[in-house]
Amino acid sequence: MVVGLTGGIGSGKTTIAKMFHELGVPIYVADNRAKYLMETSTEIHTKLISLLGPEALDKNGLPNRSFIASKVFKDKVLLEKLNAIVHPEVAKDFQTWVKLQKSAYVIYEAAIIFEKKLQDRFNFTILVTAPKDIKVKRIQGRDNATLEEIEARMNNQWSDSEKIKLANFSIENVDLDQTKLKVLSLHKILLGLVNT
Repeated sequence: MVVGLTGGIGSGKTTIAKMFHELGVPIYVADNRAKYLMETSTEIHTKLISLLGPEALDKNGLPNRSFIASKVFKDKVLLEKLNAIVHPEVAKDFQTWVKLQKSAYVIYEAAIIFEKKLQDRFNFTILVTAPKDIKVKRIQGRDNATLEEIEARMNNQWSDSEKIKLANFSIENVDLDQTKLKVLSLHKILLGLVNT
């Protein structure tokens, strides 16, 4: 069984993923794997050069992140084209990874499951939520970002109220002890849903 775990910036979905991992659930972190594949896949490297030119790779033959970012974050069409290069490779990598797992269920963690309409790939989805002021505090403590930068990032993602309509389960992540209990309870529910 494959469960999608998502949540807006600052919601604490990485913290929730760690809690599930401590319960023995394998976690596939899509962002980390995408970065790894961008570093190691010659197929992605070739496509990056054809999309952005030879400057897309640095002198060591690795993706030139600052150059790529400077191009794609100003141009939505280019960003979509970059995603169209990376996302299918991540999907293939995930399928390979799933086959190696021995647990009752696995979790695929990604920020924009609903925005990218990926929810149908999962048996169930979990949305991690938190009040906006708590999200902002968390992001400021982590990234030293300005309020304007945080607002801009949040505006690129759907609101919790939009996403909650699509999620099978949600966890409000405010108090860590309460969150742990919610994760444990949801883990038991998910184990009960395997093979049903």
